Amino acid sequence: MAVIQLFNEIGTIFRNTPTFALVLEIFLLITVIWLLLHKRGGGRRRRFTKEEEDFIIENYEPEPLVGETDPDHPLLRTRLVASKVGKRINVDGHDCLNLGSHNYLGFLEDQDILEEACKSLRKYGVGSCGPRGFYGTMDVHLELEERIAKFMDLEEAIVYSYGFSTVASAIPAYAKRGDIIFVDEGVNFAIQKGLDASRSTIAFFKHNDVKDLERLLVEQEKRDQKNPKKALKTRRFLVAEGIYMNTGKICPLPELVALRKQYKLRIFIDESVSFGTLGKGGRGVTEHFNIDRDEIDLISAGMEGSMATIGGFCVGSHFIAEHQRLSGLGYIFSASLPPMLTQAAISALDRFEREPQIFEQLQAKAQLLHQIFSRFSKLRLCGDELSPVKHLYLAIPGETFDAERKRLIDVADKCIARGVAVVEAAYLQNRERKPVRPSIRVAVNRLLEEAEISAAFEIIENVSSAVL
Repeated sequence: MAVIQLFNEIGTIFRNTPTFALVLEIFLLITVIWLLLHKRGGGRRRRFTKEEEDFIIENYEPEPLVGETDPDHPLLRTRLVASKVGKRINVDGHDCLNLGSHNYLGFLEDQDILEEACKSLRKYGVGSCGPRGFYGTMDVHLELEERIAKFMDLEEAIVYSYGFSTVASAIPAYAKRGDIIFVDEGVNFAIQKGLDASRSTIAFFKHNDVKDLERLLVEQEKRDQKNPKKALKTRRFLVAEGIYMNTGKICPLPELVALRKQYKLRIFIDESVSFGTLGKGGRGVTEHFNIDRDEIDLISAGMEGSMATIGGFCVGSHFIAEHQRLSGLGYIFSASLPPMLTQAAISALDRFEREPQIFEQLQAKAQLLHQIFSRFSKLRLCGDELSPVKHLYLAIPGETFDAERKRLIDVADKCIARGVAVVEAAYLQNRERKPVRPSIRVAVNRLLEEAEISAAFEIIENVSSAVL
């Protein structure tokens, strides 16, 4: 009776199943049976004689595990630092004024921050040994997120353990295949990796060129009118930096916000350089231009610059933060930020709130250095006068980027030997969207004195005049 009922049930299934589905299932069944019974290798293999096997083994040459390395590769040229990093630094045995480290506010040598970090080290140990979603969340992490959100006057923040992975994880957490992202062509490498991971359609506009961005938006609007159904499903993003690491220029945020409203874009701003350097209170490019931070969908920043620690954060609405706790790969799969470095960030925020005059001091030093360094005869200064990051290019371009890079390395080496630590900007040229012109990157420190800046100018001017 049970067997008859089973066959009746099977018959009912076959009668109610569409013909194309039955054909597809039969085809899949035949394919699985063929794969299981088919002998791989295409029939009988030829067996080698003992002499042939010995000959093959004797003449076998394995491929090298690592390919040939360029002897001039920049990673093979190391400079040895034999001191604590601060306003002064010992490089290759030379005591130098440090213009190479991104220590904008001088917090790397702040004793109060160091003591607070040491207290945290004695309390929690060195590392958390786990990602935030498991057993890596400690009270200092929650305190830092709360403090950042309060400082930026936004709903919620999320802290990452590595600055690079912050924006590289945030972008693909929201933008997916089928979306379109409008991006300044001068963005840093971390943003470029986030764009790659998103698999979205990328439209690059000329660096800091709002008119070129508007041209791309108008073209996209025309395409949307031709295919309104697709347009309804396509999300549009705009990505820029507050201060561009690769050029030192400030983004035209008011114009970007105006286009955001006009063309219904979601805007992401990476403030890794501008956070803690721009604005009266150090709140970045939004404060600098007096833009309501609610106009920005996501603000991200690395904490390696003005906060003199490690890690990064994203801040915005509650949704912006909570979504990344489930979709931000750098947050989910990385061990959390070590508690002592988290405490260092909290202590830096304490200084931000307690001594807001430090931002005005940094901006004054950036303007002073910009004014003095604009007088180079063989080098050309690039970057906004308020930016703590500036670039020195050859006044007369070389025949190739490689030739320029070698000459700038020679200038940097000789400057270090004479007591000024500057370095050529490092890029992964074969991985960048397009080759970046070589430069010497200069980082401003709030603790610099006018006499030190003038002395550094004289040394760099003498060296560049002799080398170039």
